[in-house]
Amino acid sequence: MRQFFHQIASLLMALLVLASTVSWTVDKHICMGRVMDISFFAHADDCGMDMDMETSCCDDESFTIQGQDDLKISFENFDLDQQVFLISFVQTYFQRFEVELEEPNSFIAYNPPPLLRDVQVLDQTFLI
Repeated sequence: MRQFFHQIASLLMALLVLASTVSWTVDKHICMGRVMDISFFAHADDCGMDMDMETSCCDDESFTIQGQDDLKISFENFDLDQQVFLISFVQTYFQRFEVELEEPNSFIAYNPPPLLRDVQVLDQTFLI
């Protein structure tokens, strides 16, 4: 379940980066005060009324939302407090996921008591 939420979060972050870096253009065709057509990334279709431009009741509006062009952030652009925070955060994040290869064994120094008699053989009880 945790892996599923992790994949959803990474997909949403990828879409957020994509949406913030792409320039968006919206084109509207307005005829007699009513919006007739809206188009993203292309020219909006007209309403089909052929009138000369001086007495036309139609109007075309378009606006563009510029995307982010500069995505490379240099480490030197951060001030000293931000650099210290970034380094300490990364260090503690990766230390969190370190896996110990050897399990601690606290029974190394333990000597078992001597076996005086075999109880299972004496009582004739065996696991099958």
